[in-house]
Amino acid sequence: MPRLGPAATIAAPRPLLMGAMLQILLLGSGLVAAALPLGWRGQAVAFTLYAAIAAFVVGGLGRHPYPRFGLANAVTLARAAAATLLLGVYAEAMAGGALRLDAPLQWALAAMAASCLALDGLDGWLARRGGLASDFGARFDMETDALLVLALALLVHAAGQAGLFVLTSGLIRYIFVAAGRLWPPLRAPLPPSFRRKAVCVLQTALLVAALAPAVPPAVASGLCLAGLALLGYSFAVDCARLATGVGAPRRVPI
Repeated sequence: MPRLGPAATIAAPRPLLMGAMLQILLLGSGLVAAALPLGWRGQAVAFTLYAAIAAFVVGGLGRHPYPRFGLANAVTLARAAAATLLLGVYAEAMAGGALRLDAPLQWALAAMAASCLALDGLDGWLARRGGLASDFGARFDMETDALLVLALALLVHAAGQAGLFVLTSGLIRYIFVAAGRLWPPLRAPLPPSFRRKAVCVLQTALLVAALAPAVPPAVASGLCLAGLALLGYSFAVDCARLATGVGAPRRVPI
């Protein structure tokens, strides 16, 4: 695959800077600041995570074979920036400051996460429509999905909507990656899978629903258990295929 051209190398930082400016505007605007009252701890976590995402993007541009970053990757970047804000809220709530995960804040967080979920799929469609689909874009989308699921799992638990088991939903992707470090067959690519993507979307939707304060904790726990079971099944299928070498590998698992 050809390397990224000089024009794209120069143009790529622009969306990254726009994403950082979006975070600043969101945190500084009166409406959002009222819904997401982040102190310095939460803001530091959000910006640090965004910096890590920017480093991931810059480091992966060698796998992006087109001369521009593309609208699809910009949409994914906006979703990733929103996920860092959710994690910033979690960090602020756990720091023992003034922020509390009460019903109004839970609704605001659920709405933000639902917006991210609604945009999931748009980036892929834009990439295909614009002829800019790439392994880099697929990986970026996958890692953004994983980060959003982790943020939601942490928030659902912190809000008292489900027990510690829900954290497994957010950590399973990273456990899989860590296992691949120990057992090389798990690092092999997998072909695209509708089942894999559908389970990811459903898992995220169930976590969004579980975060809503209108859902009783008992029901939220049931939703989280169902999502975790589906996610565990999907990862088990992929692990079995990687272990046996079944399938035509082309991409990393989502």
